[in-house]
Amino acid sequence: MDPRNGFCPATRTFRSLRPPIALPPEDAPVSFPSFALRLFKTLLPSPLPAHPALVDASTGAALSFPALLARVRFLAAALRGALGVAGGDVALVLAPPSLDVPVLYLAVLSLGAAVSPLSPLSTAGDVARAVGLCRPSVVFATAATVGKVPAARTKLTVVLLDSPRFESFLHGHEPAEADGGPPPVEVRQCDVAAISYSSGTTGRTKAVAQSHRRLIATSLQVPSARPRAPGGHVVTLLGVPMFHSYGFHMLMRGVAAAETTAVVTAPRGGAAAVLAAAARCRATQMFVAPPVVVAMARGGGGVGGGPEGFPDLVRVDCGGAPLSTAAASTFQERFPDVELSLALGSTEGGVTSKMIGHQECRRIKSTGRLFSGVEAKIVDVISGGLLSTNEHGELCIRSPNAMLGYVGGNETRISAFDSDGWLKTGDLCYFDEDGFLYVVDRLKDLIKYKAYQVAPTELEDVLHLIPGIFDAAVVPYPDEEVGQLPMAFVVRQNGSNNLTEDQIMEFVAKKVAPYKKIRKVVFVDSIPRLPSGKLLRRELHKQITLSQSTSRL
Repeated sequence: MDPRNGFCPATRTFRSLRPPIALPPEDAPVSFPSFALRLFKTLLPSPLPAHPALVDASTGAALSFPALLARVRFLAAALRGALGVAGGDVALVLAPPSLDVPVLYLAVLSLGAAVSPLSPLSTAGDVARAVGLCRPSVVFATAATVGKVPAARTKLTVVLLDSPRFESFLHGHEPAEADGGPPPVEVRQCDVAAISYSSGTTGRTKAVAQSHRRLIATSLQVPSARPRAPGGHVVTLLGVPMFHSYGFHMLMRGVAAAETTAVVTAPRGGAAAVLAAAARCRATQMFVAPPVVVAMARGGGGVGGGPEGFPDLVRVDCGGAPLSTAAASTFQERFPDVELSLALGSTEGGVTSKMIGHQECRRIKSTGRLFSGVEAKIVDVISGGLLSTNEHGELCIRSPNAMLGYVGGNETRISAFDSDGWLKTGDLCYFDEDGFLYVVDRLKDLIKYKAYQVAPTELEDVLHLIPGIFDAAVVPYPDEEVGQLPMAFVVRQNGSNNLTEDQIMEFVAKKVAPYKKIRKVVFVDSIPRLPSGKLLRRELHKQITLSQSTSRL
């Protein structure tokens, strides 16, 4: 293996250069909650400290480690005794963020059942599809979301988190084994811990089964951003939704790492609410989506606009969607002492690569180096051959973070994994000579111009360099002669209405090869994105189809 980049000529695969993580033996019966309890007891003094395990960053309400453990025990006993929740069951969680949600997650996992978090903003149709995919035995909702639960599912047990009944579960009697209480539950690491939902940006939503071992691995792979001041403890601001796979795993990781995790419960505060919460709780690290980093880079958020608003901040972890190179560069200029850690991950594959430390965080065009325990190969999309450094192909991975498979629906494991068990990510990538991983684009999003393939994300990065552009996206526009033309949807900044189509195309043409030039520009009021910042290209394709049918583009 090349010690510089991890490439093994014999197998033509890439291996992680990072120290190995201490995963339990694969056949050892270990649930994530039991592993987390063991891990944070080694990190915390005995008796457990009074500093909070969880904080509601919006209200200031807090839950200490002893209180968290007690509530998880009480709730697990109630779920098993009153509701009959057991190994193999699925609990669908349709609730806004609160301190009760992580308690619920841990209690369900400790019983060997799986949690299936779903956005509280989901439509009734979204909820019906999720119920059909994961087939839950119990649904946890609130008074505001329960109306979306399919009424036809009469066998579903529904519990409201904002009800006296659930409150009694959190503080009820915990039966002892001597009094006839049930014995501890044995959970295998390969058992399903969570069923998360892919974004559905390329079609219908898919349900992804994730194991306890994946949660354990993630808790060991992501390092804590230690405070600069001696004796301080880590305060993590979770600025991404608890129902999102990224937020769910970082929430669970924070518990295992014995950190204080502050969660944002403001319903619709956006980036400003996240930044205000980070400043209020004096966060040392933040897990956020690109819109928050962009707001910090532009001086938004209403909390000082610069480093003075975040005196304790050591690291910002950005994920959930790609961050433009321009935004990353501007952030580093405004926050030179704060690490901006980018990563590559997915609901199916977990976190594959990540930047760790100041030196790696300077490679802002990359997604860092392979995580511990991750193997990768770059496959030629035409010949299927295995490629070396600086050669573009589809990224395939083997990892403890990889999903178990899809549940429900027509998706199969065969479509996601190759015959040797490698997960096919669908990303066009390459490794450089130092082992840094770069994403060129999604294979399905490449624009076919004549005999060339054009990556939309490359053009979007160039567009974001143009003064006066607030947001931009590039998609293919059908053309009989060349196949597809690169077409840009552009949102102008306030006061930049004089920015023209010709100016944009001329700027891009000077930065890229001739076949990559933008050939059409359409000005719009907004670019359709998920809350994570992920671009909804299918919505732009719909606009093109509609405009063609009405001949008014």
